[in-house]
Amino acid sequence: MTNPVCTHVDQVQDVEPSGDGCVECLAEGGRWVHLRVCMTCGHVGCCDSSPGKHATAHFHGIGHPIVQSYEPGERWWWCYQDNVAFEVADAPSFTHP
Repeated sequence: MTNPVCTHVDQVQDVEPSGDGCVECLAEGGRWVHLRVCMTCGHVGCCDSSPGKHATAHFHGIGHPIVQSYEPGERWWWCYQDNVAFEVADAPSFTHP
């Protein structure tokens, strides 16, 4: 049995987070639980435990498959397309203020 692998790491770019919070929640006056950074464009969206689920909505609307956690102490990544969590050695870690 093989471990699931992300086959979309070729879409990862050198990104800067788009802000200190979920872009859509900030615009709508909403709230979030945890944040994710799109590793293709830097969009900051909220997790699926948040009411807006904007990180997943960004994937479905734009098609960018990989996010990285934007939470303190978390270094994991998620590929929506391959449905797999993973870590990238020596990758930059993002933490919102």
